[in-house]
Amino acid sequence: MSDSIHVKLPDGSIKEVPSGTTALDVARSISPRLADAALAAKSNGDLIDLTRPLEADTDLRILTEKDPEALEVYRHSSAHLLAAAVLELFPETKLGHGPATESGFFYDFHRETAFTPDDLEKIEKKMQELVQQNLPYAREFLPRKEGLEKFKGEGDFMKCHFIEQFTKPDEKISIYKTGKFQDFCRGPHIPATGKIKAFKLFNVAGAYWLGDEKNPQLQRIYGTSFFSKKDLDAYLAGIEEAKKRDHRVLGQQLDLFSIQELAGPGLIFWHPKGGIIRKEMEDWMREEYLRRGYSLVCTPHVSRRQLFHTSGHEGYYSDNMFDAMELDDAEYRLKPMNCPGHILIYKDSLKSYRDLPVRLGELGTVYRYERSGVMHGLLRVRGFTQDDAHIFCTPDQIENEIVGCLEFALEVLKDFGFDKFQTELSTWDPNDKKSFLGTEDQWNLANHSLESALKKLNIEYKTIPGEAAFYGPKIDVKLVDAIGRLWQLSTVQFDFNLPQRFNLEYVAEDGTRKQPLMVHRALYGSVERFFGVLIEHYAGAFPVWLSPVQVAMIPIAERHVEYAQKVATQLKAAGVRVTVDSRNEKMNAKIREHAMQKVPFLLVVGDKESEANTVNVRTRGKEKTDDLPAAEFVEKIKKLIAEKTVTL
Repeated sequence: MSDSIHVKLPDGSIKEVPSGTTALDVARSISPRLADAALAAKSNGDLIDLTRPLEADTDLRILTEKDPEALEVYRHSSAHLLAAAVLELFPETKLGHGPATESGFFYDFHRETAFTPDDLEKIEKKMQELVQQNLPYAREFLPRKEGLEKFKGEGDFMKCHFIEQFTKPDEKISIYKTGKFQDFCRGPHIPATGKIKAFKLFNVAGAYWLGDEKNPQLQRIYGTSFFSKKDLDAYLAGIEEAKKRDHRVLGQQLDLFSIQELAGPGLIFWHPKGGIIRKEMEDWMREEYLRRGYSLVCTPHVSRRQLFHTSGHEGYYSDNMFDAMELDDAEYRLKPMNCPGHILIYKDSLKSYRDLPVRLGELGTVYRYERSGVMHGLLRVRGFTQDDAHIFCTPDQIENEIVGCLEFALEVLKDFGFDKFQTELSTWDPNDKKSFLGTEDQWNLANHSLESALKKLNIEYKTIPGEAAFYGPKIDVKLVDAIGRLWQLSTVQFDFNLPQRFNLEYVAEDGTRKQPLMVHRALYGSVERFFGVLIEHYAGAFPVWLSPVQVAMIPIAERHVEYAQKVATQLKAAGVRVTVDSRNEKMNAKIREHAMQKVPFLLVVGDKESEANTVNVRTRGKEKTDDLPAAEFVEKIKKLIAEKTVTL
């Protein structure tokens, strides 16, 4: 080995340094300020500790708070800080693992006694003490046998499992020490606990060891950390805002939907007000289907099990399907997908190239067996309605069809009031052809068609190699809601698998039989999930066109009810959803109640309004009231509804 190595920095410059030099040494040679700010490094694309010796020529990047990868390392180190504090306070605790997550970190613990909220406060306080001590995250290597004996002697069955599972008998294992805490961990970590500036523990949840219900139940402590208190405070404020927008809470307050214990979890009951919003969503989608050349179809909720053998769902997806039902002629399954039914409709008659493209659209309810621990209100359910469409076309037509799907997806965003989104293109890994169906030519055509469509519409996108489904590449559109959260929305997905499994054909121009290209396309994703997103995005204050009650008429006294009914009749004739509150209650109480129900317009009428044919308009979210002729208000709200205006 040479006594010196060459280190290439991001600006292209090359430093010649002695072999064994650390990334921190390189940072110090550049500037003391960089060394002080450094948290980790990247060597030839791999994350490493700042103190790891560099033994060969390498590309090197020093990571600071400005680098997204540094936050992952910082949060992993925060999880170790949590574990160190737990062991200081509760030394009998056995350790699972503690990874960084997208929003923070967690650590799994095995302990007979449950952690309490008071315990979390004590743990946070101890973590702060360990930060003040500025303890190093020190790495050392032990022979595998010695490491196993050490953790076995401490009764740490989980660490022993990780060592046995993820290391080879002849290799040394990596141990990180933080004070009294020692962990089998590959790292990397930040230099010391003093670098952790802001953190917060949230809650304790149950988690089975290795995700198996037969194994011991662990206690998972969740937390988060940020580079500054300002960032942490902003995140915590966002959590509080998200709690206010929780669709499960608002769904109950606004009487939109429920989940009934007697019927079972993950099954949604749409109440009358929620049913109105669902109608608007479904009407919008069906009208767009027809306007864009789709044919509306409807397929059964159950089918013979053999259908799903043919489609491959029995082989690839059976764990997510409800158990089969034995009937007199065969076993039947609740459908988990709409695509097999659409394929049977396509296959029912032989198509010519002149018939293509065939676009079949359905708002079809499907059923999937979601585990009890992952169901979440409207967002993760067992029965849901997909706005599903499948397009069958020729290779010459495919790019235009993808463009049409993306334009359709953008229209969903616009009409439902979302002005920000992110787009991802998931492609195959050509070096891993065993994991993907289809020929290289098929994948190249599909990738090219998706990329060309995105570029034609000037949609910025991120390519994610290797993340395609095994049967084809896809485009995912993720909307950004009112408080900056990402939600998976529309998907446009190629499928090389099903046309082949069902032997789909069309008669080409030269008279030969060819296999059509097939695209799956869902824009809401599911009606239930999209409804949940809408509730949280608008905090229940829906645009006028979606609001279940668009106007509440509030007569001041009983003698004004007749005039209120007269105005309500005019509004109903204009297609407005209006209610007249003629209860013998005080006016202010009525106003408060309808405001709590987030009705867009409250029209108060008394003697003055009755005589002048006017209404006193209270607009949601505005303190000032307006006096308008009744006819003028009718025209105003008609326009807001027709134009699907988001703001009032």
